[in-house]
Amino acid sequence: MSASLPAVPPVRSMASRIKSIISGSIGNLVEWYDWYVYSAFSLYFAPAFFPKGNLTAQLLNSAAVFAVGFLMRPLGGWLMGAYADRHGRKAALVVSVLLMCGGSLLIALTPGFEQIGVAAPVLLVLARLLQGLSVGGEYGTSATYLSEMADQRNRGFFSSFQYVTLLGGQLLALTVQLGLQQWLSEAEMYSWGWRVPFVIGAAAALVALYLRRHMEETDSFVVQNQQETPEAHAKEPGKLELLLRYPKEILTVVGLTLGGTIVFYTFTTYAQKFLVNTAGFSKAQASWISFVTLGIALVLQPLFGALSDRVGRRPVLLFFGVGATLGTVPLMSLLGRADSQWAALALLAVAMLIMSGYTSINAVVKAELFPTAIRALGVGLPYALTVAIFGGSAEYVALQAKQLGVETWFYWYVTFCAAVSLLVYWRMPDTQQSGHMTE
Repeated sequence: MSASLPAVPPVRSMASRIKSIISGSIGNLVEWYDWYVYSAFSLYFAPAFFPKGNLTAQLLNSAAVFAVGFLMRPLGGWLMGAYADRHGRKAALVVSVLLMCGGSLLIALTPGFEQIGVAAPVLLVLARLLQGLSVGGEYGTSATYLSEMADQRNRGFFSSFQYVTLLGGQLLALTVQLGLQQWLSEAEMYSWGWRVPFVIGAAAALVALYLRRHMEETDSFVVQNQQETPEAHAKEPGKLELLLRYPKEILTVVGLTLGGTIVFYTFTTYAQKFLVNTAGFSKAQASWISFVTLGIALVLQPLFGALSDRVGRRPVLLFFGVGATLGTVPLMSLLGRADSQWAALALLAVAMLIMSGYTSINAVVKAELFPTAIRALGVGLPYALTVAIFGGSAEYVALQAKQLGVETWFYWYVTFCAAVSLLVYWRMPDTQQSGHMTE
């Protein structure tokens, strides 16, 4: 009889859940701020890390290092996911924020190419490798933590804060950039001002580290850990081997993510460049429009998350799938011809509304697909692979299509990927009722 006692989850108050969710969410915000601040300030630090010459070549070099970080995300999803499933969500989240802190601090403190030569770009690559590992592991582990920490009735609402903080990290990076551009001269920005946001990121990561060290472990992992005997633990297959026993769930995560990640990067990251290169807005106007629309998206996340708790996950995903499939071509076409900031803002606000049907609940849906023993790895690895291949290449595909004079082909490419995901949403069961987190 006593052997069955550990299977009963510990009693946890709503206040305790909220405190842990806030601690996890703040750490997630810091992680994504550190990740996006690299892209935001690459224009200023590229000349410091690479030999003098053509600015475009320097930016291409910094973009290549950015891509290296993206390619590290699947490795981070694998290593950190397996670690979280073996040693706990809290332990993995602490390691994740330590890696991000180390990467940001390394960028902030590394001397330029003129001082240490080729060692400067080498250290920049090393820093980005650490950040890629960190953010690759952060998604799956934080999605698992927030989903497990939430109660059944409000799981969609609380897990939506993963994208609230992800978008918040983007907004914070943009806010720091706009602030420094106001306070410092262009010469100061190129000389030393670009180091400031990385120092801020490293310092904020230490705060996130403190919060994560003091947050609680999830009930699901505690119960699983109590049930496992040393003998059973020794005989258990490797986490990757165990994950491969869930091929349907893996493919569902890939299909679920495909359209969502391309739409996300199209209407958030790439939209700012699209507004300048295609619609003809100034950089300042494009930055303002992007800032406001990201703020709109941030507010929409918990609203859609709460809606999914009432109507189910599948209807919300279908809303995104239908909207993105039918709406991408007209939205992008109209945005390219927008003749005022307000028109562009309105169009992107519609895009954010559609996009939120995916971003608000994709984390909880993926978490609900897998059992506790393999959840963090199951969420993180297939997601990271899909994002690295499709999300990470979205901007490149868009720019190549424009350069070849067939820009509208990219609109249809996004539409096709959204349609594939729509098919997955149509055929999959509602994980709120049929998943592994119905307790």
